[in-house]
Amino acid sequence: MSSVSTGFLVRLLMAALCFAIPTAGAQSWPSKPLRLIVPFPPGGGSDAVGRVIAQKLSERLGQQVVVDNRGGAGGSIGTEQAVRAAPDGYTMVLASTSEIAINPSLYSRLTYDTVKDLIAVAVVATTPMVVIVNPSLPARSIQELVALARSKPGELNVASAGLGTISHLSGELFRSTNQLTWTHVPYKGTGPALTDLAGGQVQVMFSPPPPALGLVKSNRARLLAVSGKSRASTLPDVPTINEALNVDYVVDNWYGIFMPVGTPPEIVRRIVDEVAQSLTSPDVVNSLGAQGAAPGAMTQAQFADYVKTEVTKWGGLVKATGAKAD
Repeated sequence: MSSVSTGFLVRLLMAALCFAIPTAGAQSWPSKPLRLIVPFPPGGGSDAVGRVIAQKLSERLGQQVVVDNRGGAGGSIGTEQAVRAAPDGYTMVLASTSEIAINPSLYSRLTYDTVKDLIAVAVVATTPMVVIVNPSLPARSIQELVALARSKPGELNVASAGLGTISHLSGELFRSTNQLTWTHVPYKGTGPALTDLAGGQVQVMFSPPPPALGLVKSNRARLLAVSGKSRASTLPDVPTINEALNVDYVVDNWYGIFMPVGTPPEIVRRIVDEVAQSLTSPDVVNSLGAQGAAPGAMTQAQFADYVKTEVTKWGGLVKATGAKAD
């Protein structure tokens, strides 16, 4: 055999191996535990939803999905870790409206683009926000809360999960809609904020339902209203803000799984399918429902398009409020 033909065969074999190796890797995936980054401390809404889906995915994939809480900077620290992770299918992030749609306008120095640098894989759950107060506050309805805030301008301390998070902007939108004055107290996550609300250091909070409802059930917080367009199916007796106050106010929160750009398409499709199957499981539906959340119901393409519209929507609100985190 000539040296020319031998060289050609070697190059052909090398090319074949280059194509075969990724395929073989994808077929053997997952061969080790996966990491699900939750970009907030334990005890918050993201953590609660993340642990529900991580447990079910662990069962379905045959490998443990480890929840890795990486709080800080309104969720941007944990989100960036997911962006920078190797796109090998072993790192996901459970991100919400705050990290994906709000932070791009809130943080002028983000080193990543939430649309271009992350793959929107699957929406896991959607929730309204809930308005809760410390039980010692003399307000038993959302109307009474507005009246109290107007009678004591600047005196109410309103907690949030952090500057520019959806809990902060939900409160800001409510404050401006009703022409109120109060004091915003940002925390490093929903969990710490709820702890202080239960302890009376702050009086009001706009919170995702999952962690807040635990306080309500134990009588450490009082639930006044929800922020959705219509009453939540899991909270049918709780009025919406717009029906109680006759104002144009609707806020919804969502949680979704994202993976680094470059993750093999076949692995992304596998996660899409496994999440979809997980969200039809009665135990997952019940676990989310107990926390005031409804299972997501979008295709991957619909979710990707929705994320883009959310970035535009919340970017406008951040600009209107003048909120900045740096």
